Amino acid sequence: MDILTFLAQGFAVALEPQHLFLALIGCALGTLIGALPGLGPVNGVALMIPLTFNFGLTPTAALILLVSIYYGCMYGGRISSILLNIPGDEPAMMTTLDGYPMALKGRGGEALGLSGVASFIGATVATIGLTLFAPLLVGFAIRFGPAEYFALFVLAFATIGGVTSGSLTKSFIAACLGLLLGTVGIDAVSSVPRYTFGWFELYDGIDFIVALVGLFAISECLVFLEDTRHGSKPTMKLGSAIPGMRSAWQCSPTIARSSLIGFIAGVLPGAGAALGSFLSYTLEKRWLGRRGDFGRGDPRGVAAPEAGNNAAAGGALIPMLSLGIPGSGTTAVLLALLLSMNITPGPLLFAQQPEMVWGLVAALFIGNVMLLVLNIPLVGFFAKVLQAPGWFLMPMVVMVAFVGVYSLSNSAFDLYLMLAFGVLGYVLRKLEIPTVPVVLGLLLGGQMEYNMRRAMSISGGDWSILWNSGISIGIYAFAITLIVAGLVFGWMVKQRM
Repeated sequence: MDILTFLAQGFAVALEPQHLFLALIGCALGTLIGALPGLGPVNGVALMIPLTFNFGLTPTAALILLVSIYYGCMYGGRISSILLNIPGDEPAMMTTLDGYPMALKGRGGEALGLSGVASFIGATVATIGLTLFAPLLVGFAIRFGPAEYFALFVLAFATIGGVTSGSLTKSFIAACLGLLLGTVGIDAVSSVPRYTFGWFELYDGIDFIVALVGLFAISECLVFLEDTRHGSKPTMKLGSAIPGMRSAWQCSPTIARSSLIGFIAGVLPGAGAALGSFLSYTLEKRWLGRRGDFGRGDPRGVAAPEAGNNAAAGGALIPMLSLGIPGSGTTAVLLALLLSMNITPGPLLFAQQPEMVWGLVAALFIGNVMLLVLNIPLVGFFAKVLQAPGWFLMPMVVMVAFVGVYSLSNSAFDLYLMLAFGVLGYVLRKLEIPTVPVVLGLLLGGQMEYNMRRAMSISGGDWSILWNSGISIGIYAFAITLIVAGLVFGWMVKQRM
């Protein structure tokens, strides 16, 4: 009953004209960003964060805007996957397997419409799960002390391989780099400057927003400049965007199963939407067996990954809001926004900022409906966007990045720092080292160190306090299980490939 009361209060916040307008803008922008190959939700959300400060948005309004962009990117990623066989982002990779063959048969509009319906159902299931399970997790996390929080941060770094879907060794190297960057600034305990090299601008540490925009947006532009393949894109006959009754009925069990699988994958810290998409497609293909025509244009091969990745995207918000542990790369960027606004996600967030949390949940329900309404009739428009040349889009990205970062503090030093992070992001991408763990290390490193030092102060220097409680032992055991499962799962995938 309390949940219904809080949800009613959340809808009162979400239905304010300003918040409705921001949700609509975020959904439209997110779909456009997601449709463009290479940008994806992480880059899209990171690029828009400075604008939330420029326009003086409240934390609630800023979070509604950026989460709407996040959900919109998850919807939009399927457009280039189906029409061009180019995934808009990593979670949309599985959609290409059956979406593009459908488009070649002249059923591209049907594939886009069906994927929009599957995305809507998957995201709605995840939002319902967020409404029901996040308060339960908060009630459990209230018992956490400094040692338990340190264990949670260890869990976050243990699951980095799942967030990046890359080499565990390279992810670990990137996380260590992020932790090193997180030590820059004045030590909160001893008040001693660390690694500032005499620059007064670094006394407060490295600004999360500057680092994010540089690592994602600027490095993306550098990669674009290096790539010379910017020719015209082929056009394709779409057909009707409204799925037929037969396809909708055939795909309904698939969407239900994939939504549940994706939600569970999203709740696990570090799993993310890519794993939700992969598991949904693979398990559905195995479930149907010879009854399916996967890989040759089966509509269920489009519905399964789209329901799975959107359900996982919503599920990833649960550990971020309840525990302060990002469940995906995009939620790590959202975590940076909250920390920049002096809001610490975790168990106390629901008690201290109930209007923001429940307003966000209600906005997710509203945003899902907006996205469904936008995506079905505007399929042709979003397809046209794919024809926009990169030489036109990338200068706009650079302009937004420079204006947004400079307006945060009116400091030229931040611009130089942003460019430095852009070069760093470019080098890391050339070395195939993921950038998301760098962000996680930068975001969580300070809190991880602070909680460890608090625990050591309480115990008088006894290290055993870090693993004395049953909660800490359970978290460490879960972290080890996830690492082992990830290694085994990766080995199995390589064997299959």
